[in-house]
Amino acid sequence: MPATPYLGRFAPSPTGPLHLGSLLAAFGSWLLARHAGGQWLVRIEDIDPPREVPGAVDSQLATLAAFGLKSDLPVQYQSRRSHLYQTAIAQLLAQDKAFACHCSRADLSSQGGIHRRCVASQQRPQAAIRLRVADGSHVSFDDALQGLQQQDVDREVGDVVLLRADGYWAYQLAVVVDDAEQGITHVVRGADLIESTARQILLQQALGLPTPGYLHLPLLLDSDGQKLSKSQAAVPVDSAQPVPVLRWLWAALGQSPTALETSTSVAETLQQAAAAFVPARLQKTSVRAPLQPPG
Repeated sequence: MPATPYLGRFAPSPTGPLHLGSLLAAFGSWLLARHAGGQWLVRIEDIDPPREVPGAVDSQLATLAAFGLKSDLPVQYQSRRSHLYQTAIAQLLAQDKAFACHCSRADLSSQGGIHRRCVASQQRPQAAIRLRVADGSHVSFDDALQGLQQQDVDREVGDVVLLRADGYWAYQLAVVVDDAEQGITHVVRGADLIESTARQILLQQALGLPTPGYLHLPLLLDSDGQKLSKSQAAVPVDSAQPVPVLRWLWAALGQSPTALETSTSVAETLQQAAAAFVPARLQKTSVRAPLQPPG
């Protein structure tokens, strides 16, 4: 049987303009998809309205376009996919793999925030829905860059929230359902999300869904060693001069700087990058961002 065609994705949340760290993840995932001869798509993870910034979606898509990173398939929006999440929740509840929970964060504080049994002090206006994580739920997976990863999900995470008490879908449910429904074969993203992977694999197993391959890219850090997305250094990427930025990102991904020296346009830069990309050169460790954005 022929191998399943490679399908990767970049899935930003519209909480603000893209910064250098998010663009590194986008470029890295695009390069890996192109290297595999596959497709790359964009999905907007807009299921948390309180955190969304007006205009961020258009800004993010415009930035990606300025860098030549255009989705090979129509852009998808999680806010339009609630029917898929509702179907998944109904399946889990019917199979007793999920349950309603009225516990608040305050209720769980004595347990380190980890839910192993309901200890709600009172009924909430709306219950959350949690995945039932059995005792001894040990998950291991081989990250294509970071190597073997292991987590005792029951002790380290607890029962996973799928539908929040405020009525919004939880990231863990939406990302698992979307990756499966869209046929994503490889998830390439920043290393800050590596700890979410084990609980996503548990949820995939509970729903009878395939598990994609995972590769977690190094993070960009500021001069204080803080993750760039949480730093004052996380200024919006300057789309006016995309070629120098792409060259800097290329080097930050461990690739040979000389490979892109002769490029003069975004299209030429991406063409040369796709031809010269060597996955074995990807770095595991975090990268320091420049004091001033390249450009």
